[in-house]
This record gives sequence, C-alpha cells and structure tokens, in this order.
Amino acid sequence: MAGDPYDVKFQVLAREGRARAGAFTTPHGAVETPAFMPVGTRASVKGLTNAQLDAIDPEVLLANTYHLHLRPGEATVAALGGLHGFARWHRPILTDSGGYQVFSLGDLVAVDEDGVTVKSHLDGEKVRLGPREATAIQEALGADLVMAFDQCCRLPAPAAAVRDAVDRTARWAEVCLAARTRDDQALLGIVQGGTDLELRARSAAQLTALPFSGYAIGGLAVGEGPEALRTTLAATTALLPETKVRYLMGVGLPLDLVDAVALGVDLFDCVVGTRNGRRGHLFTHDGVLRIGRVEYARDEGPLDPECACETCRGYSRAYLNHLYGVDEHLAVTLLSLHNTAFLVAWVRALRRALLDGTFAATSAAMAARYREGEARWTALHALDPEGRHGSRRAAAEREARRRRRFPEDGA
Repeated sequence: MAGDPYDVKFQVLAREGRARAGAFTTPHGAVETPAFMPVGTRASVKGLTNAQLDAIDPEVLLANTYHLHLRPGEATVAALGGLHGFARWHRPILTDSGGYQVFSLGDLVAVDEDGVTVKSHLDGEKVRLGPREATAIQEALGADLVMAFDQCCRLPAPAAAVRDAVDRTARWAEVCLAARTRDDQALLGIVQGGTDLELRARSAAQLTALPFSGYAIGGLAVGEGPEALRTTLAATTALLPETKVRYLMGVGLPLDLVDAVALGVDLFDCVVGTRNGRRGHLFTHDGVLRIGRVEYARDEGPLDPECACETCRGYSRAYLNHLYGVDEHLAVTLLSLHNTAFLVAWVRALRRALLDGTFAATSAAMAARYREGEARWTALHALDPEGRHGSRRAAAEREARRRRRFPEDGA
C-alpha cells in the first residue's frame, strides 16, 4: 500500500455564491477549474487528432478503464509508456474505474463483496472487475487522476438496491485505497445514492471520512430527469469538502453545466459532445443547431459566429450540411470537433466570469440566450418537422448507418 493519494493542492481562487474558480496540480501540469473534460473512451476522442485537441486546449482528457482493459489491455498500454506515451498526449488524463460500464454495458453475471463479473459486450467472455482490479488497471494505465470502483444503479431503482449500492461503494472505496501501490496518482471517491437525499448524505459521510484527493458525484444523468438531477446535485455538493476537487460525472449539456458550476462543481465529463456531433446536433450560443435540415443547404455562415474552433472558422453551414447529408467521414470530425470545443469554451467562459466577479450576470445571460434559442428551434421543428435531407425515412436510414459505424455510441 502506498501513502495517502497524491495531493493535488487544490486552491479556490474566486467565489461567487456557491460557485468557485480554482486550480490544482498533477504530474502532467496544472488544471484550471471549472473545466469540461472531453471523453476519449479508448484513449481517443472519437474522430479527433491530438493536434485538433491541442487547439481546443482542454484541461484534462478522460479515458475508460473497462474498455482499455478489454482492448488493447493495460499491460500493452503500460509497456508503451502508459496512456501518455501510448496516445502521445502530454496533458493531464483522468481514468474512470469502469464501474459504470460493467453495470450498464455487459450482461451482469454476479455481484459480490469482491467485485462484479459480467459478460463482455464484445465477445461474451466473462470479465472480472472489482476495486482491486480497477486500481491495478488504472495504475498500469498511468493516468494523473483515477477513480475508486463504485456501484452505480440505473434509475428508477428500489430503495433497498440503492442503499446496498451506497454501502458497497463505501466498502470498495476502502479497498481501493488499501490496494494502491503508486503515490503519483490522485484518487477520487465517488458519492452514490440515486435521488434519495438521505442516501446521498449517507454516502457523502462515508466517502469524505476517507483520505481521497477529491470527490465525484456519480449516479446522475441516468434517467432521473432534469429537476431531480438539480435537486440531488444541490444537496450533494453542499456535503463535500470545500478544500477538495468536486467532479460531476457524465453531465455535459450546456444548461446543466451552468447550474452545476453555480452549485460549486469543478470538473465535468460527458460523451454528449462527440455523440451529438455524429448525429448532426451542434451546440451553439443560441441552442442546438441541427445541421441536416434543408434550410442550411445554401447557408454560407459559420455554425456559431462566436466560436473560434476550426470548424466555425473554416467551413460554412452549407458545406457541413452537405458532408452530413452524404455521410462523409469528415462530417464526424468537424462536427465532433465543434461540439467538443464549444463545451470546453462554455465552461471556461464561466470560469472567467468567476475571476472577473461577474458570474451571476454572465451565467444568467448565457443560459437565457441558450433557452431562447432552444425555444425558437422547438417552434421551427413543430412547423417543419421534415426540414432535413429528404424524408423521415431517409433520416431513419442515416441514423441506422450511423449506428452500424458506431455500435456502442461511446465517445
């Protein structure tokens, strides 16, 4: 067992209400918060090169323990210099523990005190993953920030099942701490509890009693709905230490990010940027633009005039509409690039507002403008639901092709 987890030396640099701007250190550089972390499930943000990611300038990238354990295997990654050497990425990396994936992707075989056995979603072979295995795999992968192995319940779930998951998550957290052999990785515990505020408080008390480098809020955005998410998040963040990093897992829609930053969350990740990009749904300051609609076929403007990404600087809506309509591979890259850049910049704008002392006004204006744009899109779609390339049938066929290309629909 190593000593206490790596001290990231988290500092709060500015506050406004519960919102905060901060910074912390890792072996691969400093991280400024709040920050959105693009998801590179298999050590790659789907469709993007390292040069494109570098231009987007993310604070942290995320990779997935379960997927990398299956392919190419942590031993291969370790032999090639860990994730940083393997992917040739020089900035901080976070790996999740694989807990969410084993409870959602594979066919569950058994859960016991030592971990979980599932059938691989790839070939049906049995895969064993628990707190010891997850810790060892993440040490081999060599990320800067690593996660304790947890049990995540899909909602709604029976109260007894959620309580069992909370208590098992706490026991597994202790095992993860004891199993560590490296002292250069920051280990974060994960608070569970569904939308039950008493169970959230129970989980937070169990986890914050342990010497983690920071704390994540897991088990949200899994079917509970937006109001339940906000209520649960507000209650949970208030229970976490002011001196530690806070990470909201799997949440990345622009308005949810505004709400969560206002409640004091520091880090976010979600596959929504690349996934929605592949579907032609593009985030803009005025809501979601659906690039497949026919009105963009001769539109020479950029996706978002206020976005500085390569896609918005170099390509018109008309060209992107064409690429998307004919299923060109370049569409996946350019649309995913834009969404990823937008989410990173969106949260970075909230950080700047905190440092400038204008967070309340800036965040309210950002959210109001986004909502107004969404209302306009909703009205337009109601009047013209067929405003895409061809008919509903053509749209369904294009979606079927996309699913064949990206069967797991990850990041």
